[in-house]
Amino acid sequence: MRARLKQFRPDAILLEAEPKEQPEIDSLYALYRSGQLHLSALPTGRSERYQVGFALAKELNLPAPQGVDYYAATSQNLLATGDNIDAFKQGLLKLQTTSRPLKRLVQHDSLSVYDYIALANTPTMVSLIHRVQFNTPALVTNGAFFATGTNTNDLGKVDSAYVGAHYITLFYNRNLKIYSNILRAQQKTQARRVLVMLGLAHVGVQEELVAANPDYQVVHATKYLKTNQTKLLQPKQ
Repeated sequence: MRARLKQFRPDAILLEAEPKEQPEIDSLYALYRSGQLHLSALPTGRSERYQVGFALAKELNLPAPQGVDYYAATSQNLLATGDNIDAFKQGLLKLQTTSRPLKRLVQHDSLSVYDYIALANTPTMVSLIHRVQFNTPALVTNGAFFATGTNTNDLGKVDSAYVGAHYITLFYNRNLKIYSNILRAQQKTQARRVLVMLGLAHVGVQEELVAANPDYQVVHATKYLKTNQTKLLQPKQ
């Protein structure tokens, strides 16, 4: 996978870490780059932050990757009741029955990590999760969230008449802040080719935000991450 991403020739790598973590990232990367840090010594050394971000930055002789995340936890299952709730639940079920089998396959070594990541970045998967979080929920009105649902993003009182729209707002607010961090990181590094590494749920909305900015051009990961396993994207019944 790193070999494929290397073909993009990035001159900056952005990670799913908050900007306030940058001093730690800088310190660890300096040790890693000088051969004084082995990733196996880190509790999360097998994560993409290190296995792809650090490793690729070192291979390309780049400065330390930059953190651009904004942490806010919101469960996809937070939306509990409301008019048209079935439409939302059907979309969520389709996402789950498509993505969970892929996760099981890669966990049991029946699918390579490379193919798993390549499949996750296909337009099919990006569009599927994007609709579930940023489109279909708007249909849900006159409802409520689960009282015990996970949500650390406090955007004020929930207007139950537009509960689905508020649900979208929770995810969108976080992503706007991530987008702001991406812009700041690019300006800080003055990079012309930026590799942004984020979870799948962020891809669709970040691509929309970047595409609307005339100073930037989106290059989809699928240009470099090819796979012949797309048959696995058929949802399981």
